[in-house]
Amino acid sequence: MKIAVLGGDGYCGWATALYLSQKGHSVAIIDNFVRRQWDFELGVQTLTPIQPLPERLAAWNARTGKTMETFVGDVMDYEFLSSVIKGFAPDAVVHFAEQRSAPYSMIDRKHAVFTQVNNVVGTLNLLFALREFRPDCHLVKLGTMGEYGTPNIDIEEGYIEIEHKGRKDTLPFPKQPGSFYHLSKVHDSHNIAFCCKIWKLRATDLNQGVVYGTVTDETALDEALVNRFDYDEVFGTVLNRFCAEAAVGHPLTVYGKGGQTRGFLDIRDTVRCVEIACENPAAAGEFRVFNQFTEQFSVLDLARMVQTAGKKLDLRVEINHLPDPRVEAEEHYYNAKHSKLADLGLKAHLLSDSLLDSLVNIAIKYRNRIDPALFLPQVNWRNATNERRQAGPATTATLSQAR
Repeated sequence: MKIAVLGGDGYCGWATALYLSQKGHSVAIIDNFVRRQWDFELGVQTLTPIQPLPERLAAWNARTGKTMETFVGDVMDYEFLSSVIKGFAPDAVVHFAEQRSAPYSMIDRKHAVFTQVNNVVGTLNLLFALREFRPDCHLVKLGTMGEYGTPNIDIEEGYIEIEHKGRKDTLPFPKQPGSFYHLSKVHDSHNIAFCCKIWKLRATDLNQGVVYGTVTDETALDEALVNRFDYDEVFGTVLNRFCAEAAVGHPLTVYGKGGQTRGFLDIRDTVRCVEIACENPAAAGEFRVFNQFTEQFSVLDLARMVQTAGKKLDLRVEINHLPDPRVEAEEHYYNAKHSKLADLGLKAHLLSDSLLDSLVNIAIKYRNRIDPALFLPQVNWRNATNERRQAGPATTATLSQAR
């Protein structure tokens, strides 16, 4: 199968591109490297040192004999994107090429506008390019469980049957997004559903939970293939941040009461879910929604798990509760359905003690690259404008003080 991976140099995109290539698919990576530029903008760096894409691809070829095509450009540029769709002629397009951080979208007006324009217009460009040049191509779009919010009812997979005044209908599940980023994903879902209806496109929306882990079988083949490990308060996921904090002796930063509950999954399951979606395409005109996660945890659950893992490694791990910078329920009901991918063959990698030990050990291995100043939240949802400190790589002095 010919598969184009938009955003193939990013965290999920890179792991997915390698996995699909190893499985024998013909893979093309489309990227403009803006994710790397955001590190410079924010004064942060991935915990694991990642190589430029040409060096990554050279190492992949040296280790496996496989090659991947690359197209450098922006999905906001319709002429570029449509030429790639026309020239590469993919059977499936995996769309990761969006700004994916909620805190980034909440920094100020500029970042909110950029997030929505980049994400919504980029996806619209892709939809028009598919309609014009590859109308039978299957779009596999990375959505987010954050579209649903935290309703006081069970979250279904995309749709819910409603009975109102004696009549029934199956409708899209109500959306309660929690940031300008999550709002952009809701707009994407509506646009994709509409295009499937009017143009008979085929699409699968993967409403993904929070991803953890950095190692897959493919990235483990060579140091040059290592994936990102973001721990900062803007792009870092909560489990990564906790592991980095534990590695340098910084108290774990739990927002509010810590009862915020979400779906989580291993990066190895992310790539498998994408493969399952590609190999089982939606029908023409179908907009299909899968909830892509394997387990549910609260923030405080994860903090206590990291605390336990740290103690095994003789680390002193404390938990601090900070005022929540986000506007969200700190305690709530959460029960989301996620059976469709399992029905198609997903065998989940659950969050085990050994995996937690591995994540903490990765943080310890690279702890000279950790800047503890990046742990504390600097983006408050209640402010229209947030001033962020331009942090840089941690110095030996700051690390020794943090231990």
